[in-house]
Amino acid sequence: MAFGRSSRRKRHVDPVTLKILVAGGFGVGKTTLVGAVSEIRPLRTEERLSEAGRPVDDLAGVEGKSTTTVAMDFGRITLREDLVLYLFGTPGQDRFWFLWDELAQGALGAVVLADTRRLEDCFAGIDYFERRGIPFTVAVNCFDEAARYPADTVRAALDLDPEVPLLMCDARVRESVKEILVGVVEHAMALSAKSRQHAAT
Repeated sequence: MAFGRSSRRKRHVDPVTLKILVAGGFGVGKTTLVGAVSEIRPLRTEERLSEAGRPVDDLAGVEGKSTTTVAMDFGRITLREDLVLYLFGTPGQDRFWFLWDELAQGALGAVVLADTRRLEDCFAGIDYFERRGIPFTVAVNCFDEAARYPADTVRAALDLDPEVPLLMCDARVRESVKEILVGVVEHAMALSAKSRQHAAT
């Protein structure tokens, strides 16, 4: 019967959309990460490095970098039919940190990208999310020319709490980045469930 077919149609359900921040130091690969997974053309706000910025932009370890993000990167990825992530890459230099508060509003969680050549550059991001209670994962971007260290060694150097996930990744590779994003969502959901359970007892 005609009505039987229509009654069996799948009801369309709008996907859940979640906001994830991608943070880290200058030149760590945030723009590359967003571009590697975004299913839309990423919005980028890159400008060429200028002579005026040289006194404040530390290029040690990333001497070949010629551009920098001055506002944010934006991309979107569908992890499942019912789950879409909006990615917001934060600017890395100190002088743009005032933008972080705006970008962090409504975020489910964050990725703090780390580079073993400039590990100290991710301390500010870690401190920021710890202070605001935003769940985050640390992802070590394994540059070809950078030394490789065991995850436990990096964790100890960053003095991370045991529950903070630390993963290795290649920000250029889509599947590698997807694993990081799935890890952030799972970590944030687990913390949320734990908080609800604690509130109920």
